Amino acid sequence: MKRALLLKKLNRKNRILFIVSVFIGWSVFVPVAQASCNDLFDFSAPKLRSSEPLDFCEQFAGKALLVVNTASQCGYTSQFADLEKLYQNNKESLAIVGFPSNDFNQEYDDASKVADVCYANYGVTFSMVEPSSVKGDSANALFKKLAAKTGKEPSWNFNKYLISADGNKVIHFPSSVSPTGDQMASALGELVR
Repeated sequence: MKRALLLKKLNRKNRILFIVSVFIGWSVFVPVAQASCNDLFDFSAPKLRSSEPLDFCEQFAGKALLVVNTASQCGYTSQFADLEKLYQNNKESLAIVGFPSNDFNQEYDDASKVADVCYANYGVTFSMVEPSSVKGDSANALFKKLAAKTGKEPSWNFNKYLISADGNKVIHFPSSVSPTGDQMASALGELVR
């Protein structure tokens, strides 16, 4: 409404200049905003039980990110509870994304069963994506980048990659490191300031 009144007050020449300046400002801002996304976050995956994509640049800008390869039938599956606790205690500065994977033969083939374990059994509210491969040549693009950056691909389920908000630092944790343990707390203190 205010913009319409402003345009009405401006004469035709000034209106054209105003509109052009707004357009130029917007066209300069959008590429700059897109360019600020680190290559590591240049990734998208479908959300679990949804066709909606999860765009990492868009969703996790300005936050540290913990990426975890998960499995519903693993001895470490109970870490979902600790991951949720970690998320609830830090969600202003930390995002978590679970990547279900059957690379170690401990994940259901049916995504709805995977979702039941995450959401119904453990009350997960952090982001989960559709199952994909996380190791070797068939690994999804994000896990290939994480392995390249750290020199470590998942050796088992519930490997964790803590990524700084700018995407420049990545710390790998094996399955045995608890999401709520001292090692994770120390790393979070270092990356989430």
